[in-house]
Amino acid sequence: MSQQPYYLQANAFAQRLNTVVGWLARHGVSLLGSAELSVRGRKSGRMQRIPVNPHQYEGAQYLVSARGHSQWVRNMRAAGGGELKVGRRVRAFTAVEIADDEQKLRIVRAYLERWGWEVNQYFKGVTAKSADAELLAACPDHPVFRITVES
Repeated sequence: MSQQPYYLQANAFAQRLNTVVGWLARHGVSLLGSAELSVRGRKSGRMQRIPVNPHQYEGAQYLVSARGHSQWVRNMRAAGGGELKVGRRVRAFTAVEIADDEQKLRIVRAYLERWGWEVNQYFKGVTAKSADAELLAACPDHPVFRITVES
């Protein structure tokens, strides 16, 4: 029997909060850098929307899935890109999933330093201050995509 990839589904409160944060981003209000991600559904073909925290690290931009192997992650793998929106500003991007554990470890640690106050609860006790071995053990549960905005 194969084990399902880690995914922590949002509870009702988190779903309502995501709805509000997404609505704010669509209307030009970014909370601490949040944006609305749109990615084409791999089954429906329709654009799926969810608020995200794009993360800057060493001159590049990343999307980290705090909740694990979510629908947006699966859709991103199939679509290879999407759009980030704040108000009328829409940035189309391509996405490449980071497979290298050492690179992913540095990105996830920096992400937790920046966003840990919001997302630590999804990392099962791992924080930005955790040892490298603990972070490496958590990395397979949290997909990371490098995004490149199309010009």
